This record gives sequence, C-alpha cells and structure tokens, in this order.
Amino acid sequence: MILPAPIQNLIDAFSRLPGIGPKTASRLTFFLLNAPEEIAGELSTALHELKANTVDCPICFNVTSAGRTECEVCASPERDPGLVCVVEEPLDVLAMERTGGFQGRYHVLRGALSPIEGISPEDLTIRELVMRVKAGDIRELILATNPSMEGDATAMFIQQQINIPGVKLTRLARGLPTGGDVEYADQTTLLRALMGRQEMN
Repeated sequence: MILPAPIQNLIDAFSRLPGIGPKTASRLTFFLLNAPEEIAGELSTALHELKANTVDCPICFNVTSAGRTECEVCASPERDPGLVCVVEEPLDVLAMERTGGFQGRYHVLRGALSPIEGISPEDLTIRELVMRVKAGDIRELILATNPSMEGDATAMFIQQQINIPGVKLTRLARGLPTGGDVEYADQTTLLRALMGRQEMN
C-alpha cells in the first residue's frame, strides 16, 4: 500500500525514536491522523517547546528550563553541595530522585566512554567534573554510572582523573535485586553481592 507522503514521513520520524518499530510508528501516526485536531496541535507545540525552552545547567549539565542560571537542584539551599552523584544521563537523575533518599547534587556526564562508538573523554563532561572538584567544597563523589563495560570504564577513568586528597570516591553497590532468588543469579551478580555484603545491625 502506497501511503500519502505526510503519513509516511511521520511514520519514518516515529520509527527513528528508540523502542519504536514500524508497527508502533504506524499505529501512532494513524491515531494522530484520526484524533481531534487539538491533540496533534498539543503534540506539535510540546515538541517545539522541548527544543526551544530547555538548556543544559551550566553547573551539573542536567536539563533545565531556558533562562535559568542553574537547575532547581543546584539552586536549592536544602541540597548538600559537598555530596555529588555522577550519572550518565538526565534520565538517571530522575531515577535517583524517585528514591527520595538522595539529598546531594548531581553531575551528568552525557554518556559513557565507548571506543567502539567513538565516545572519548572529550565528548563527555569529565573535564568540567574535574574542574568542579578542584574548585573545592566537594567531599564525596558517588559514581553512579551503569554496571556495564562502558560504565565501569568511565568510573575507572574518573577515578584516575580525580586523585585529590579529601575527596572520597564511592560506587553504587551492586548485587541481588529485591525479590530475586540466589539460584537464578548470574556469577558476576552473586560475586558483587558477596563483595558488597553489609553487617546486620
């Protein structure tokens, strides 16, 4: 079936989004085609404002509203400036915030080191992180990069770059998920859980 160009163009645009295949792209396109005009209008406006009204925070590189000199977390006097959690992407900040248990600040790397994909330290905000630490006030960096080869390599590189007395470097604990069975855990997960064991109080 040959589709009109506007329909095919939108299907192609949706297909380029992560996690959306041709079938889902087609369903979304035909939903919008048959939906009331205001739904398509709201989507169009939201997409335009997404790019026009957001910027990177100059301190932590998380996403914030355009016109702000720093994001809400960096500007909050209730946040501990001496405790900084280093994450790969802005979505990781959302995940940490959902826990409700972290009251420090963040630094978003905007990716992880990956020689295969051509991502080097210059492509990330590692230099800015080092400058931020050297400026003082930070006593602990929590390296919360993903538990992958790229995440581990990034954490190790940051550890090599930040060798400053008085700055503690920690890594998120890894191990068995809540509700998981020991017998079904892989060797790496079990080993990390064993190494990260804690004393029972």
